[in-house]
Amino acid sequence: MLATYVFLANLLLTGFLTGVIWYVQIVHYPQFADVGETAFSRYHARHSTLTTYVVAAPMVAELALAVALIFVRPAAMPRPLALAAAALAVFVWIATFFVSVPLHGRLDQGYDHAVVRRLVRTNWLRTLAWTTRLALLTYACIRVIG
Repeated sequence: MLATYVFLANLLLTGFLTGVIWYVQIVHYPQFADVGETAFSRYHARHSTLTTYVVAAPMVAELALAVALIFVRPAAMPRPLALAAAALAVFVWIATFFVSVPLHGRLDQGYDHAVVRRLVRTNWLRTLAWTTRLALLTYACIRVIG
């Protein structure tokens, strides 16, 4: 029973975070260019704070549950699948803290078109990693319920 809960929590959190990252990638980050230089610093500061409220706890929980799923998983979910899903969660954290966070730090200083373009371009790493993680967990779900 615990394995089922750990698995479902992984699937739900990853589904939520995948939806958030696609919204950020397609809608939110590209609109940074439309804010205007005078309002950008305030807008970006508020964006950073509010985004942290939305994603921090789910990301921490997802990472912890991704590791837990390696050890506590439904019998129909192969260990290599759990390892791959966990590796993608770790990759998201690495990309977040070594790529996205530093770029946001530069944007804290004010609007820079080149930095915004780089943020949008490099955010595809997280978008594709979360999407792949969701696909793996969806495949596992089909195995588990099938």
